[in-house]
Amino acid sequence: MDSSLKALDGKAALVPFGSAPFPYHGMVPGDETHDDAPFLDAKNGARRGHTTPRGGVYWEDETYSDPRSLLYIPQGFDHRRKGAIVVFLHGNQATLSRDVIDRQQVPQQLAASNLNAVLVAPQLAIDALDSSAGGFWEPGAFTRYLREADAKLAQLAGDGMSAQDFARMPVILVAYSGGYLPAAWSLEVGAANRRIAGVVLLDAVYGEAEKFSGWVEDHQANAFFFSAFSASSAAGNGDLQDQLMKQGIDFALDLPPCLEAGDVVFLDAGPNVVHNDFVSQAWAGAPLKNLFDRLRGFPRDTAKACTP
Repeated sequence: MDSSLKALDGKAALVPFGSAPFPYHGMVPGDETHDDAPFLDAKNGARRGHTTPRGGVYWEDETYSDPRSLLYIPQGFDHRRKGAIVVFLHGNQATLSRDVIDRQQVPQQLAASNLNAVLVAPQLAIDALDSSAGGFWEPGAFTRYLREADAKLAQLAGDGMSAQDFARMPVILVAYSGGYLPAAWSLEVGAANRRIAGVVLLDAVYGEAEKFSGWVEDHQANAFFFSAFSASSAAGNGDLQDQLMKQGIDFALDLPPCLEAGDVVFLDAGPNVVHNDFVSQAWAGAPLKNLFDRLRGFPRDTAKACTP
């Protein structure tokens, strides 16, 4: 077992998914000015690769070949209580073990919080300057991914739990930095919005403001939306706020004691926050734990449930 997994309290595994974002042999969706284009648009002999704006050509065998997802069930997770599934979409230049577990401490922050939830984190582009959504560009793909996650979580959990038990759990979609692109497309075409109880963006609005604002407009009554940012994504968050104002949607600029359906919150984390450290040190130390403790509806310990 991976040494990073061994250090976690609870049940953890890196599991291959048939519905993973990568490998991906489909198209990159176009827009008003560009037609759809093949994702693998570069060749070198038998090798195939993808051309990116910042990283140049990345080759499939090195960058887009890992179908695994991190599954984590904290030791304190209580399957008898109402629970949730946190889906974490990492940013650029990341791997699940080195960054999501060891550096950003995402599973550890979940375990330390009062949120009764499990974690699913797909490997996106491996250690690359690329935000590609891969399979999550395809209509219905995020639903297929969640359905597979339900089954694999049940296998990991044991204790008589079934895929149906996890399928009944709402999803909290968390995206950091370059994870914004797979998040936006999952919300737009993933066909899973009936399950999504909230969206958390961590320094992650670098585009797709129309997709995020459209999702808020359509789902505000049943879900929350939270976006925290540093100077790195301040402009994108400003664009998103402008769009919401045009749609007549109110939002808060301070972190409330509790987050629940209907809340739309933007939080400026301050001028001294470093983008690369945002998941582990932002408006607070362990910012994910800080946020998870504020989510109403899924407390592991009702005595510590969030109260406004």
